[in-house]
This record gives sequence, C-alpha cells and structure tokens, in this order.
Amino acid sequence: MATGITQVLLSAQSIDGAVRNSAEESLKQFQEQNLTVFLVSLSGELANEEKPVETRKLAGLILKNALDAKEQHRKFELVQRWLSLDSNAKSQIKACLLKTLISPVSDARSTASQVIAKVAGIELPHKQWPELIGSLLSNIHQLPAHAKQATLETLGYLCEEVSPDVIDQDQMNKTLTAVVQGMSSSEGSIDVRLAATRALYNALGFAQANFSNDMERDYIMRVVCEATLSPEVKLRQAAFECLVSISSTYYEKLAPYIQDIFNITAKAVKEDEEPVALQAIEFWSSICDEEIDILEEYGGDFTGDSDIPCFYFIKQALPALVPMLLETLLKQEEDQDEGAWNIAMAGGTCLGLVARTVGDDIVPLVVPFIEENISKPDWRPREGATYAFGSVLEGPSPEKLIPLVNVALTFMLCALTKDPSSHVKDTTAWTLGRIFEFLHGSEVDSPIISQANCQQIVTVLLQSMKDTPNVAEKACGALYFLAQGYDEMGPSSPLTPFFQEIVQSLLTVTHREEAGQSRLRTAAYETLNEVVRCSTDETAPLVLQLVPVIMMELHNTLEGQKLSSDEREKQSDLQGLLCGCLQVIIQKLGSQEPTKYVFMQHADQIMGLFLRVFACRSATVHEEAMLAIGALAYVTGVDFAKYMPEFYKYLEMGLQNFEEYQVCAVTVGVVGDISRALEEKIVPYCDGIMTQLLKNLSSNQLHRSVKPPIFSCFGDIALAVGEYFEKYLMWAMSALQSAAELSTHIAGDDELVEYTNSLRNGILEAYSGIFQGFKNSPKTRLLIPYAPYILQFLDGIYMEKDMDDVVMKTAIGVLGDLADTLGSHAGSMIHQSVSSKDFLNECLSSEDLMIKESAEWAKLAITLVAIVRQLKLSVFMLSLTSASASSMNWMERIYLSVLKEWSRGGDHGV
Repeated sequence: MATGITQVLLSAQSIDGAVRNSAEESLKQFQEQNLTVFLVSLSGELANEEKPVETRKLAGLILKNALDAKEQHRKFELVQRWLSLDSNAKSQIKACLLKTLISPVSDARSTASQVIAKVAGIELPHKQWPELIGSLLSNIHQLPAHAKQATLETLGYLCEEVSPDVIDQDQMNKTLTAVVQGMSSSEGSIDVRLAATRALYNALGFAQANFSNDMERDYIMRVVCEATLSPEVKLRQAAFECLVSISSTYYEKLAPYIQDIFNITAKAVKEDEEPVALQAIEFWSSICDEEIDILEEYGGDFTGDSDIPCFYFIKQALPALVPMLLETLLKQEEDQDEGAWNIAMAGGTCLGLVARTVGDDIVPLVVPFIEENISKPDWRPREGATYAFGSVLEGPSPEKLIPLVNVALTFMLCALTKDPSSHVKDTTAWTLGRIFEFLHGSEVDSPIISQANCQQIVTVLLQSMKDTPNVAEKACGALYFLAQGYDEMGPSSPLTPFFQEIVQSLLTVTHREEAGQSRLRTAAYETLNEVVRCSTDETAPLVLQLVPVIMMELHNTLEGQKLSSDEREKQSDLQGLLCGCLQVIIQKLGSQEPTKYVFMQHADQIMGLFLRVFACRSATVHEEAMLAIGALAYVTGVDFAKYMPEFYKYLEMGLQNFEEYQVCAVTVGVVGDISRALEEKIVPYCDGIMTQLLKNLSSNQLHRSVKPPIFSCFGDIALAVGEYFEKYLMWAMSALQSAAELSTHIAGDDELVEYTNSLRNGILEAYSGIFQGFKNSPKTRLLIPYAPYILQFLDGIYMEKDMDDVVMKTAIGVLGDLADTLGSHAGSMIHQSVSSKDFLNECLSSEDLMIKESAEWAKLAITLVAIVRQLKLSVFMLSLTSASASSMNWMERIYLSVLKEWSRGGDHGV
C-alpha cells in the first residue's frame, strides 16, 4: 500500500462513487493495520515534488485530520496516539513537512504549514521539537519569497495552536521581530507581507511584554498602520483586523495612537472597499465593547480596584465619530439580503454600541440627521434616519428619549403601513420593537403607550403581519416586546381586549405559505408564546381554547406522509415550535388551580402526542418535547407516574445522547422535574437513572457542560426518595468529592471561571438535596463521614474568592443543611472549620437579599446546634452535681422544648 498510495489518493477523489468508496476503505485499512507507515507515507507524498498536486494536498489533509478533531475526547485520543509513535518515524514526518515549506506548489506549502502547527500544538507543550521555531526563523532570511511566505504562515498557525506560556520570551521576541519585519513596506513581496500580517494577528496574544515596551510597541503600531495604506486590498483588510485585535487586547496602550487611528479608519470608511471599511468600523465597535465592559464593571470609579482605566476614547471622538457612522447608514444596497452584513449594517451596529457607551450625549448628534432625512423622497435617507433612531434607543436615559418617541410614534406607525419601500417598513418595524423593548414596561415612569394609542399600535402590527415576510417577522418581534412590557403590570393588561385577535393573527402567520422559508414562522410562535406567558387571568378561558388548536397542529405533523429530507427537516422545526408553544401553555394554565383542573382533561392526549414526537428521533424536537414534558410533570404531580412506563425508554435515550449534548442536558433537567413531581414514585426507575447518570459523569465523550446539571439531579432524586438514596450514596458522594477536587484545580483559569462556578453550584445542590432528603431519617448517621470533606470544600471555595452570587447562596445554604441535618454531630466540625464563621458573616452582610436570607437560616441552624449542645452539657453537669429534682426538671423541660421545636426541622443526630 505504501508504494501505491498515490493511486489510492487519486481514486479517493474520483467522481465514480464506487471507486471513491473502495479507495477510502483501503486508506482506512492501511491506517488501522500500520499507523506509523501510513503517516510516514502521507508525509512523503506531501513532500514529493513529482507527485500530483491533488494527491499531495489530500495526503496533507488526511495527515492533519490524524492529529486533531473537534470533539474533545477524540482530540485527546489523537494527541496520545501521536505522542506514543516511534520517535524516528515522527522525525521523518517532521523533516518531510519542513521540506514541503520550500515547495513551489502553493497548495502543498499551505497544507504543510497547517500540519506543522498541529504537530507543534501537540509537541511543544510536552517540551518536544524545541528546535522548530529556531529552524523556521533561520529560514526566513535566506529563502525565496514563496518559502518565506509559507514560513510566516506556519508561525501564524503555530500561534493559534499553542498558549503563550509554551514559547519562551526570547523565542517570542525573535518571532515577533521576524513577523513585523515581514510586514514592513520594505518587503518586496505582497504575499510575504500578507502572511506576516496574518501571523501578527495570531501572535498578538504573545506580545504582552513587547506592548509594555514603548519603543517596541511604537514600532509594531507604525508597521500595522503603514500596512493599512498598502495598495493591496487584502493586506489593508488584514492590517485593520490586527488593529481590531489590538483594540481589545491592548486597549490600555492605545492613547498615544488613537488620533492617528481615527484618521486612518475615517479615510477607510469613506473611501475604501467594503471588506476594509467593515474592519475600520469594527475597530470602533471593539473600543465600545471594551469601554462598556469597563464602565459596567467599575461604574465609572477608577480610583479603586480597576485593572484597566477607561480612557473615554468614544466620548472624545464623538463629534467626529457619529457623523462618520451616520454617513454609512445611507450606503444601503437596493437588493441586500435579509441580515446581510454591509457598511450600513456595520455602521448602525457601531452607532448602537456608541449609544450604550456614552448615553445621553449621542442624542443631540443624531436628532438633526433624523429630522433632515426622515421625509426625503428617496428611500435610503428615510431608512437611514429610521435605522439611526432605532440604533440609539439603548443607552440614553428614558427621560431623554421618551419626548422624542412620543413625537415619532404616530409617524412611525403611519410609515409601517404606508411607506412604499419594503426596506423602510422593515426598519420601522424593527425600531418599534426596540422602542417597546427599552422604553415600555413597569420600570419606565412615563408610559409611551396609553389606552388612546394601544389599539392603533396593535392594529398596525397585526396589519403588518400580512406584509412581506421580513416586515411581518419584525412586526411579530415588536408585538413580542409590546406583550412583554405588560408582564408585571398587575391583573389587567391593555392587550386583554385584543388577545383573541392577536392569537388568531399569529396563528394565521404560521400558516403563510412562505413562513417556512424564513424566520417568520419561528418569530410568530415565539411571539404567541410571549403573548400567552404575559396574559392575565381574564384571558385564561381563551388560552384553554388554544390547547386543542395547538394539539391538532402537532397531530397533523405526525401523520404518515412521505417527505423529502428538506421537508422532513422543516417538519421537525415545526414540531419543535409546537412543543415549545405547548410548554408555555402548560406552565400558564398549570399555575392556577381552576385552569389547571380543566387543563388536566387534555393531559393524556398531550402526553400521547409527545411520545409520538419522540419516535421521530429528531434532536431539536426531542429537546423541545423534553422541556414540555418537564412542565407537564410539574403540573400533573404524582399523576405523572402513569406515563412513566412508556416514557422511560425516551428518558433513557435522552440521557445516553452524548452527540447532541444539549438534548442530554435537557433530559437531565427533566429527570429533576419528574423527581420533584413523583417523589417516592420515582423509585422503580432510580436504578436505571442513577446508573446512567454515573456513567455519564465518568465519560470523556460527554460535553462538560452537562456534568453540573447531573450533580444537581442527584440532589433532586435524593430529595424525592429520602433514605432510599442510601443505595447510591457511596457512588454519588465519591463522584461529588472527585468533582469538588477538580473544581479547585481549574478555578485559576479565567476562561473556566464560569464553568467552575456552574460545577460548584451543581455539587452544592447535590449535597443540599442529599442532606435534606435524609433529614428526618434514622439513617442520617450515614452522612457523618462525608461532613469533613464538604466543610473542606466550602473552606476551599471561600478562600479562593472567585465564586459568583449563585454559588455563594447555595454554599451558605449547604452549611445550614449540615447543621440542620446532623445537629450535634456537625457542631464541632463547623466550629473547627477555618472559614465558616467569616463566610457566614460575609453572607449576612451581603446586599443580595437571597444570600442574606440563606445566611440567616444557616445562622439559626448553627445557633440551635450550639444551644442544644450547651443544654445537654448543662443537664449533664446538673446530674453530676446531684441537683435538686425541681432544678433538673426545669432544665430538662427547656431542653425537651428546644428539641421539640427544632425536630420539626429535624435533628435526630442529637
């Protein structure tokens, strides 16, 4: 096979399916029979100048795929496989790869660059191939232009693959020097300059030390800015991409260059080709993102703990930046696709970010533009003015915006129905949605919607749902936010008189012929869900009437018709939307006893439909149906037990679905819902569920995001089954302890802080559920051996000071659960805990009411342990000193009284 690999690689690209399949099978067998020779053969094919270009390229691609994969478990396997290969074979492969970098064939060079980076990504962290960077750098100064370009490309890919701590500073300095020199205008080859600029983009994260040095930073910035003026459009675009990355990575270093960058970006936005202009706008969007983050985190107070000060670049540039962005809004394309990313879209997005950054200051700069353009005969100024208005509705204060909105609302409602341009109507509907999202609701002091204009607004939006799909979709979105604004406004809603008409209009939209061709059907169902969710008790009878309608819609999708794969996909999407709609209806009707009672008459039929949906085996629908079943379990309570025999197989299927891990995560959540609903009636299914959950935890294939909910689910099951959980206690506690240890090891990585908090919260919820489940049981003693580990875990997360509010609340609750469940057995351990007192005091003084409430409860539980302990000691001392019977009875009565009161919360450990 090794000698005939060229022919096999050619056959693998044949247009004849049989020939292609046979060749692919041969390659697979070769790989399985002798991996080392297979990889060496591929590298030899890639390096051989006498071989066809297409076989060299495919050989490199297969070699790359043998080193990397998207799935983490598969990637880990490939890394281990490469590391265990014979060292001579690896040296031979690497020599072939380096040799290919000087090939005159562009495709071969480019493929070799990528494969070298993949090998480096595996070997450099293991201190292997230390000579690689030196070899690459020594090549740059003496090779022909095409090889120099490939070497720079390789350095760029390499920086993508490895973390900064893998390369020592001296090597990094030399690499950056070579890259920046390659970008310089003195370099004759545009290809080399482009490769160097792209390499710098990937290497910026490695340049902390260089950007801290004024001279080196000045040099890098000068070369990047020079490259933005190159005659080659791709090079200008790549240089602006570098500036965008610098703006987010080194924001605090930009002050000396910001005026020059503004001049460069302004020129590009006004005069350059679209790919370059888009990146120039993106630079200012990125600066906005940075300043928004800083202002949100520190609230404008930079004298305290702020690591990075806010330089207010946007505020300083405002008088020149806003006119530049407003000008872009007039560069729309006549036939632009829905959601197309062009200069006008980028400019409007940036304008919205500027509004969020500077607030009220933007309004006087935008209003004249709106007034000047809103009534012009050409559609572009009208659409641009409307887009400008919609873009600045988030950020400025309601006090500043509401007077403008009150003036504009009637005009916009008129434009939505009467403007001759579909583009203008589209943007008008979007702007109305923004008005209702940000300036309408219980938090806004001056309402923009009154009894007088509410009917007009509803009428216009419902009429616009009959317009073109893009306008109708935006009208649905506006209605969504209109309904949402009335969510917390008490028992009555101005939308109540229109409820039936709104629901009917939305259902009509879902049946539009073109609804499935765009997002229109999805938007209509999402809006219907929100209208139902925010409806009042007055409309409950109408929501009940909706149940059989949606059930029939779902039933119709399940009837056996032959469909193409495209039609089947659309049908699955529709089934998912209908399941989501039923979920909202179930939650709404199940929240009140009268409607819940009537709804229960439909429960059997609805569950039957969900079970039929599962038989379709679509991941999207599986997820939506699972969520709806979770809602149904909550409403039906213990009666859900009758569905379990048939439903269980689908529950198990969901728990085993590692590929569509979102389905697995939702199923885990539904197990919790069902446990809470069924309580002890979940017991017959616990063996299968717990076995699968423990398997999932030990699997490298399951996405890590599913594991925290699994731990929470342990708590739900334990709470439901009480002391029956003893059967799984040892295994569950072992898994929790391992995860707790892991959570302290990964806490220092910024990228993992969110996951770490999620993991810790899952662990803590498991502990809480287990302790509460065992509380009133004589088997409470089984938990005593685990208490020291739990307290050690609480100490650890408190000491690290990186937990979020959710973890803090759950953690202090677990401290209370320990005291409440174990009583005197926990008292001394809590007292000896290094941080429990400080942790409790910190939570008691928290501004978060939920944390404070949990802390007060924990304090009470711990205090009662101390009181009972003291009472026991007092009774014991009285008995030693032969106290009088009357004294003894008095103390005993107090002791028994306290015990009686506390035992209502349960303390059988005393």
